[in-house]
Amino acid sequence: MRPSIAELISQFPHAGQVDWIGVRPERKAPLLELTSVEARFIGLEGDHRSTAGKRAVTLIQTEHLDVIRGFACSDVITFADLRRNIAVSGINLLALRRQKIVIGGAVLRISDPCAPCSRMEAIMGQGGYNAMRGHGGVTAEVLTEGLISIGDKVVHQANE
Repeated sequence: MRPSIAELISQFPHAGQVDWIGVRPERKAPLLELTSVEARFIGLEGDHRSTAGKRAVTLIQTEHLDVIRGFACSDVITFADLRRNIAVSGINLLALRRQKIVIGGAVLRISDPCAPCSRMEAIMGQGGYNAMRGHGGVTAEVLTEGLISIGDKVVHQANE
């Protein structure tokens, strides 16, 4: 018997990993690269966004960095340039939409895709906005506060 779509959606063969963490102390300020950060209900400690809810944290797929660099014709683009909080490898963030994940001591629920902003043109040059379209990562809400560190596993948590 073939598995149902619901069963397929809930299957992740292995954990992902946190590769990079950054926060913005002020709007439009450069991101500060961190080795660990406290996830709070209102977002990551030290990040200016501080808004509880579905957009408290932004995550991006590490594997998409090279794709974005290719589309922008620039090999010098960094995670800090992309202005997301956490870069994750090894697990498909878009496949985790509306799902819970455990990262270190925190539990997040992936909300929606995170569209790029017009600042990508200034940061990456002409075409930067379109280079990120479809690769801008996801937003998430914090369900359980806790410490997130580089190297932490990113594990799908079955929804109750």
